[in-house]
Amino acid sequence: MRMDHIAYRVANRYETSRFFKNAMGYKIATEFNIDFEDSSCAKCIVLEPPEKVKGMPFRHVFLDSWDMHMAPEIFVSDGSPDSIVGKWVKDRDNVGGIHHIAYQVFSVQETMDEWKAKGYAEFTTDGPLKCPGLTQCFTKPSELTGVIYEFIERCSGSHGFCKDNVKDLMESTEGL
Repeated sequence: MRMDHIAYRVANRYETSRFFKNAMGYKIATEFNIDFEDSSCAKCIVLEPPEKVKGMPFRHVFLDSWDMHMAPEIFVSDGSPDSIVGKWVKDRDNVGGIHHIAYQVFSVQETMDEWKAKGYAEFTTDGPLKCPGLTQCFTKPSELTGVIYEFIERCSGSHGFCKDNVKDLMESTEGL
């Protein structure tokens, strides 16, 4: 497993993105909106890490060697007050925070099966959500860490996000 992205739900996606750009060297990769059937909306920004932008080397302390290390992408969303995202932020003093941490895995289904069998987590959907080149799922908040984990499987060369999966994942966490 390797960390794929960290997702934040916040009051202002532009101010939050500006912070990541200025303080940590991230760059906006894309923006998109998610429209829900109840006419509410979530607005999303995907930020690329500075390593992808600048090719920043990383020193392996224990191996005493240099290698390329890619920091995770950052996914930032805000939403209308009545949206899934807007309500989540409001419940957290109108600040929001980290919604989930995503880990890239070889097989989302196998990881789900393993975590269920070992009692590590419950999931927000019965099975993985699929888009071309992308398979994903969310856990419910961990009883140990309070964190929602996402498992994401990317086909070779696949990157970015699928709006349909993002919408379904957001809806699967409504009320958490």
